[in-house]
Amino acid sequence: MNNSVPFVVSIGTPRLTAGFDEHRRLNLWAHEEVHGGLPELSGEEVLQLVDDIALKGRGGAGFPFARKIKAVVEAAEQRDLPVVVVVNATEGEPAAWKDKTLLTRAPHLILDGATLAAEALDAEEIVIGIGDDGVGERSLAAALAERQMPAPTRIVAVPHRFISGEGGALVNGINGQANIPPGVKTRSSDSGVNGLPTLLSNAETYAQLAIAARIGAAHFASVGIDGEPGTVMLTVSGSAQRPAVVECATGTPLREVLRLCNAEVGAGVLTGGFHGKWINAEAAEKAIVSRSGFAAVGGSLGAGIIIPLGHGTCPIGEVARVVQYLAGESAGQCGPCRFGLPDVARLMREVAAGTGGVSAVRAAIGVVKGRGACSHPDGTAAFTISALDIFADEIAIHAANGTCGKQVTEVLPMPKKAGDGALRLTVDWSRCDGHGLCAYVAPELIRLDANGFPAFPDLPVPEWLESDAKQAVKVCPELALKLTRTAAPVPIPTPRRR
Repeated sequence: MNNSVPFVVSIGTPRLTAGFDEHRRLNLWAHEEVHGGLPELSGEEVLQLVDDIALKGRGGAGFPFARKIKAVVEAAEQRDLPVVVVVNATEGEPAAWKDKTLLTRAPHLILDGATLAAEALDAEEIVIGIGDDGVGERSLAAALAERQMPAPTRIVAVPHRFISGEGGALVNGINGQANIPPGVKTRSSDSGVNGLPTLLSNAETYAQLAIAARIGAAHFASVGIDGEPGTVMLTVSGSAQRPAVVECATGTPLREVLRLCNAEVGAGVLTGGFHGKWINAEAAEKAIVSRSGFAAVGGSLGAGIIIPLGHGTCPIGEVARVVQYLAGESAGQCGPCRFGLPDVARLMREVAAGTGGVSAVRAAIGVVKGRGACSHPDGTAAFTISALDIFADEIAIHAANGTCGKQVTEVLPMPKKAGDGALRLTVDWSRCDGHGLCAYVAPELIRLDANGFPAFPDLPVPEWLESDAKQAVKVCPELALKLTRTAAPVPIPTPRRR
């Protein structure tokens, strides 16, 4: 995986990315030169500020930050407990780079926001969750060494996986448990780190708070749209000839962002990331950058990810790749993830091959949607359903011809083609007699084709299915099924530095 920080650009006057034109990384001196000192605000003033600027979480869900603070205060007062502040900078989605950009280039903005929140809540501890991919950790540690935080502050690295950024999964990881979402949904404001009321939000959210504290609510709202003032950070990749992290005011036409990154739209644009929604070229031309603006054209701002496909790749094949990836990235702890998502992935592969139908995919999604232990099944369902709608014409071509004539060029970013040491299932077809025991033991991995022989994707076995895969190998009476280790990972292009 390419871990270099991408090119960064702004449309209009930069705020979060101010100083990037002069400094590769803003140390404490450069940070204060660019942004000025951090003002001291009371708890009431911080709460009023986030209310006045309508600050919402920038990690994907867009939950109002003021409501989170109020919930933490109420829980702490009712139970007479101290508070913990958690910064979620894990950013486990392959296409996301905005938080990693802040970590590596403007870490003090994140720490300023965490400082304001911790002082307002008289927090006992500050915890910053990051991915274990190494991106941003040294920069963050160096920033902490340069300053005095208002409470003991520690960095916790969690596995760099798609679900690691889910709030409950991060809290579990910080608490020393498996870094997966809890089976029962619990608000971190009620019981988070060490069972204490916990204020948990995304890294960009805290950085936005740091900007607002310096310039005030009125100036903060001088750009952007009513209800969603200020700027947002977007990660643009896919067909973009100039992939970048872009800071722009809400209300900016999406077409300006795409033009800046020299990106052709092609069949559609993915908005919001792998738990987001697809929009077509016409909608991309009309859309404005904001939650309400994207929703108006059927899209989603989500985690600020924009991925145009361009004309040179097969949309259905790209979608099938991502659904397969999402199925493997689940925790595998509930039925919709363990059985439902592999079903959806298999059916999407059949659609891509021209042998499956849309109705079967929709039926499988109906079984998954709204039934998961976390938001992963619903996010995967939204991604898939919007693809079925936007790419209906391409699906019809696949159904008629078995292909649209285009290769899958892997425009949608993935963390890697094959993990170092990951397991894959293979079959020695000279031995296989189609007994079908393997499919009975590992139904999430193996299905029987029309002739009764095992069928499965040529992809790494998810960690949570490795024991089932090994059992399937053991029960094969002809010793035809095997597990093999993959070679070292092959890098997949990601947004690069320019």
